[in-house]
Amino acid sequence: MQPKLNRLLRALAREGLDVTYDGRVYTVRLLADPHAPAAEVLLPPDLPVEGKAFQQLAALAALHHPDGGRVKQVRATPDFHPGDSGVAIGSVVHTEGMVVPGAVGTDINCGMRLHVADIPVDAFLARRDAFVERMKGHCFFGTRDVAQGSRALEALLRDGLPGWLLETQENPLGMSARADLGQLDRESARVYLGGALEGDPSWAPTGLRREGVVRDPGLATIGGGNHFVEVQRVEAVVDRARARAWGVREGQLAFMVHSGSRDMGKHVGRTWQERVRAAWPASTPFPESGIFPLVDPEKVREYLKAEATAANYAFLNRLLLAELVRHTLRELFGDVEAPLVYDVPHNITLPWEGGWLARKGACPAEDEQPVIIPGSMGAESYLMRGLGNARALASASHGAGRARSRFSMSRGGAEHREEALGLTGVDCIALRAERRIEEAPAAYKPIGSVVGAQVEADIVREVARLRPLMTFKA
Repeated sequence: MQPKLNRLLRALAREGLDVTYDGRVYTVRLLADPHAPAAEVLLPPDLPVEGKAFQQLAALAALHHPDGGRVKQVRATPDFHPGDSGVAIGSVVHTEGMVVPGAVGTDINCGMRLHVADIPVDAFLARRDAFVERMKGHCFFGTRDVAQGSRALEALLRDGLPGWLLETQENPLGMSARADLGQLDRESARVYLGGALEGDPSWAPTGLRREGVVRDPGLATIGGGNHFVEVQRVEAVVDRARARAWGVREGQLAFMVHSGSRDMGKHVGRTWQERVRAAWPASTPFPESGIFPLVDPEKVREYLKAEATAANYAFLNRLLLAELVRHTLRELFGDVEAPLVYDVPHNITLPWEGGWLARKGACPAEDEQPVIIPGSMGAESYLMRGLGNARALASASHGAGRARSRFSMSRGGAEHREEALGLTGVDCIALRAERRIEEAPAAYKPIGSVVGAQVEADIVREVARLRPLMTFKA
């Protein structure tokens, strides 16, 4: 290991990085900026090191604004890998006096939602085809009815899920008229921050700002990339007391939703990419990383309100996706409660120790908080308990992390045999065959190593493991 590690460190030094490794944590900084805070990457020795991701992480740590503001700490989770926009996926950055919109990106409040249902797995699999046909219609062919009253949509964007629920109870439309709104209200306590941030409806795209009934094609949609809806079995319970408190039992059916703010997040994120660049001092060269911090207090407030607006939208998007699954189960199996275990965001900026903490592809892991870490569609997912680890900035991985790009999987001469892709026995429902290949288990790091490293580092503790039964990919 040591000769190989030394060669790796020399290669990274040639790329302008000062890197050390203690067998568990890499410490990374730019050689050109030795005064910048070092970024730390929790990475077990059996997982690959990607120089591009290290470059992006070190550049993020060195970020500063000529008018003040600084990065205090940067961490990366074991699933980290290069990001298309210049910020590594799995980055967590603590800033003071500035925010970094690029450290969240355009998929604002991408996150996870987990439910369990007391339906025997054999009984569910016996009706697999009927379930799939209904869900294909909802997910792919527009059979879902997501009509919203304009007042409910405005309340959502301004106040989050509580505002939406209050207005929807007055005038339920579409699929909301079939929902148990009392149950949704009770379940808000199991959504991170109650699903309620202080937003501003004026940040909605023009198509959503209308009076009367609004039929938004983006709500209750999965999205592309690594987003999914997955039906699972609770394979094992490790912490029985915690699982019982969260309503989780071995052998239960479960379903997991991974999605975000869709076009709403893209609208906010892209608008602020332009605004933050325009706000950069004219006499100062652009940052080489292409990532721009924002320091003007009024602009910071405006950005955070815009981000919160998209985050509120994402909370409802996941809720409605889960309701599609819950409604379908009730159609097939009768009165199924299918309670929410937890809903947690990945890409978001929140107050932290007098400054701000931005997560990009990382999950909050505060003390005693449920943490959801999905595997690939051929591997187990994990329900964990956060430990509030300060060194890790109370953050855990949001999945296994990509080991190979989508291009290399689908168009780069990759081996496409089912066995080589890890797709044997995988029930993936998608409109396009290439989606199965792009998102195949072989494209991802081994989830066991990713989770194990975080358990060893006292970031999370295991509560339960869930095995995939079928996965819907848009």
